[in-house]
Amino acid sequence: MVFKDATTFVLANPVYFIVGFGVLLVITYAIMINLWLDLSYMKKRYKKMMSGVDGGNLERLINGQVDEINMVVNEQKELRKEIDRIDSILTKAITRIAVVRFDAFDNMANDLSYCIAMLDSNNNGIVISGIFGREDSRTYVKPIVDGVSSYKLTQEEEQAVKNAMKQ
Repeated sequence: MVFKDATTFVLANPVYFIVGFGVLLVITYAIMINLWLDLSYMKKRYKKMMSGVDGGNLERLINGQVDEINMVVNEQKELRKEIDRIDSILTKAITRIAVVRFDAFDNMANDLSYCIAMLDSNNNGIVISGIFGREDSRTYVKPIVDGVSSYKLTQEEEQAVKNAMKQ
């Protein structure tokens, strides 16, 4: 009975069913075109990815890349150790130098005497003083630890150490 009613309804309204099926057909074609475009895009990407590589070589290619990454990581670790070693050396290297020139004697001109402070990044090092006179010249070296010396420093030597520590 239900089948007979459905058949009568379809035969009475054929235009609506033809239009409905036409709309479904257009929607189906739109979906097919969208899927076809997606498939062609994926084929292009697949061809690009697989160019020059057969299926058996793809695993070797990936393993090779993993090996290269591991090698780069190991090199980076070695470089980090070398950088740390160089940093530890540089903390002890003379990196702060200051020079103060002065006239040690009132009757001498041209500021021939000098003090050179040479310090590392921890303010450890030496201060060298050269005193020049008419008759002779003398050189003194005094150690500096944490910015101070166990020997009495002259004003010029103190100024050289202060100037070096400012750098």
